[in-house]
Amino acid sequence: MSLFDLAHLLAALSGVLVGFTLGLVGGGGSILAVPLMVYVVGVKSPHVAIGTSALAVAANALVGLFNHARAHNVTWSCGGAYAAAGVIGALAGSSLGKAFDGQKLLFLFALLMLVVAALMFRSRSQQGIEGVTCTRDNLPKVASFGFGTGVLSGFFGIGGGFLIVPGLVASTAMTTYRAIGTSLVAVSAFGLTTALNYAVSGLVDWGVAGAFVAGGVAGSLGGTSLASKLSTSKGLLSTIFAGMIVLVAAYMLYRSAAAIGA
Repeated sequence: MSLFDLAHLLAALSGVLVGFTLGLVGGGGSILAVPLMVYVVGVKSPHVAIGTSALAVAANALVGLFNHARAHNVTWSCGGAYAAAGVIGALAGSSLGKAFDGQKLLFLFALLMLVVAALMFRSRSQQGIEGVTCTRDNLPKVASFGFGTGVLSGFFGIGGGFLIVPGLVASTAMTTYRAIGTSLVAVSAFGLTTALNYAVSGLVDWGVAGAFVAGGVAGSLGGTSLASKLSTSKGLLSTIFAGMIVLVAAYMLYRSAAAIGA
């Protein structure tokens, strides 16, 4: 097997894992995609890894969104408002990220993951309110969270679900499970915005992205099904979410710190 074929096989297998995680916890895909591109698939440039993973995560998020929508687990008014404000932020953030050192981006990304994990552990017992919608009263708060999340998502080249889920919970008080489904509206929008911005600069590997997406389609089906079964377990999804973030962040800090110091 050639290195070219091996890279595509590894990308497809990584896509299965990303798709499964996206379906399960909404934001896990964006967390895992960049380190998988760099450390498993072997994409040399962090910027190409970021641009390619943004495209792959966006495509897989669309599949996950379709599955959650069929299960009536998407609040479209909130997801649309959050995404619309965030796309503007994602465009600005991704333009800044392209000009930033790649290894330092990975290092800062890992630090951000640890902060979010801590917030998720603190809020894992929160139940949320069923049937929340976006109205004139909470729309400004939703839009402000969306814009801020979009900037960070674009800067780090991620779909941003691990930021969007707590952002939706904080701005609307919806349940975590409902936020996971709704977050995929914004994950798709942010990922596509970032990927297109990187693609303009030639920083997307289309072949690897295609293999990643193909694997992700299968993985997302299983993840979405399991998420539905776990939705009644108090705080379980948030605990899984936060624990996964900590593990991946620790590895990324180790690898990126070594690369910066080399």
